[in-house]
Amino acid sequence: MRNKIIPDWLIYLTVAIVSGLLFIPFIGGMHLFDWDEINFAESAREMIVTGDYLTVPINFQPFWEKPPLFIWMQALSMKLFGINEFAARFPNAVCGIITLLLLFHKGKKLYGSLFGLLWVMTYAGSILSFLYFKSGIIDPWFNLFIFIGISYASRFYQEDRARGLNMALAAFFIGLATLTKGPVALLILMLTVTVYVIINKFRIKFRWTEVLLFAFVYSITGGFWFILQVLKGNAAIIIEFINYQVHLFKSQGAGHGGFLLYHFVVLFFGMFPSSILAIGELFRKTSHDLSQAVYHNFMKILFWIVLLLFTIVRTKIVHYSSLCYFPLTYFASVFLYRLYKSEIQLKRYILWLITVTGSLYVILLACAPFADKLKLMVIRYIKITDPFALACLMADAGWKGYEGIPAVILLAGLIILVANKKLNVFKRYVYFLICSVIFIFLSVIFIAPRAERYSQHAAIAFFKSVSHEDAYIETLGYKSYAHLFYGRKMPAGKHEAYSKEWLLKGNIDKKLYLSLKADKKHRLLSQYPDLKVLYEKNGYVFCVREIP
Repeated sequence: MRNKIIPDWLIYLTVAIVSGLLFIPFIGGMHLFDWDEINFAESAREMIVTGDYLTVPINFQPFWEKPPLFIWMQALSMKLFGINEFAARFPNAVCGIITLLLLFHKGKKLYGSLFGLLWVMTYAGSILSFLYFKSGIIDPWFNLFIFIGISYASRFYQEDRARGLNMALAAFFIGLATLTKGPVALLILMLTVTVYVIINKFRIKFRWTEVLLFAFVYSITGGFWFILQVLKGNAAIIIEFINYQVHLFKSQGAGHGGFLLYHFVVLFFGMFPSSILAIGELFRKTSHDLSQAVYHNFMKILFWIVLLLFTIVRTKIVHYSSLCYFPLTYFASVFLYRLYKSEIQLKRYILWLITVTGSLYVILLACAPFADKLKLMVIRYIKITDPFALACLMADAGWKGYEGIPAVILLAGLIILVANKKLNVFKRYVYFLICSVIFIFLSVIFIAPRAERYSQHAAIAFFKSVSHEDAYIETLGYKSYAHLFYGRKMPAGKHEAYSKEWLLKGNIDKKLYLSLKADKKHRLLSQYPDLKVLYEKNGYVFCVREIP
């Protein structure tokens, strides 16, 4: 339904301004998180330090796990804003603005301006899809490129005209996605299109020239960096990259295991409330016109392809299923739009699920300011015995009391949704979504920085405190990138300096600062007697090895 009162340009401008106000403020107010956020930011920092923007580095060694496009974005941001948390997260804030504008644009073309606004609200009003635009990880841009590519692929099957252009644009954006994170983008597109063709009983016609066009554009775009690596004589990096992608599918990543239905649970709770609003529409057959029906089916196929694909993959990481956010919020918007059009009545099971799940979040957030008082009871009840976990929980997070405000906002939204009978059902859901956006925004500001103090805060504070010294800075017994980024590590003058054995036992030419975890303290200190303990804090033991 086209809006007759407010011009479209004003809606686009409003969406852009509101998106900027939601995603840009406070992104520099909290440390980057290990591993992924710090990993990518450190690669960008090292590119700036070395001046080599072709090779993705980590610890000033070639890093074959990721292509460079997102790292280039972060490096450019750091050139503009300095090497800090704000610069590392700014590209994703921009991605958030572009994403919501594109959702409004696509929704407007499908059903009208109201639907476009509903899609914007469901995406911004769901927990994980909002949080990812406040982060410094690769996935927001990766998912956006895939989403645009699949949208153009769906247009290829909707329109008789401009088929070649739609095919080329699909290839271009899938190529950008490949240049961002890897060839899984092409795999997802091919699986989605294949299932769509099968469902339509192979009645889809295409020309081989169109297939060749796709292959050519994709090869140039997605293969751009790989071609440069070959020309530079770094073909070995490409082989390592391919081996790593295969390894991700075949084996469980260290520390990233999970049960079979891991992503189902992540999406249900992490994408609240859209995950609940979308339930009925995910299983309903569509009866729209051709363009709507094609897109509807593409979104449904995309959702199940991504969810099932990463259910099979043994490595379980939250953002592996993050591409599902687009179809999930699309179906949530379809539900609300049909509610507005009076095509469906109030679904009591949806109202009940939102109320119960929302109440759990209200209770959890309301307890947050009392975490330091409640943690002893939790430790006794769960019977936590791990020395590192115990020491982390004993950290003083400095709760002030006002951190419970997000819980109040969410509770107000639930009350409006359930109890305000003066408003029609559609308006109650809209007001609830507005409250959900505010609750997530305030949670990022009030709660996330406090929660970080229970994990990595003490270690990062140590790395920052010694970053000004001409010294080696390392971790021992656990994997981290924090010492590189926050220790402002520079390229080592000696080849031996990249060997921990040399740093711990060799004839070092400058001090070595080390961080290790409390549960491994006695074993590591007895193994390396040259280490002197400086102090311990929140589960970490900080040591120094003097020049022999």
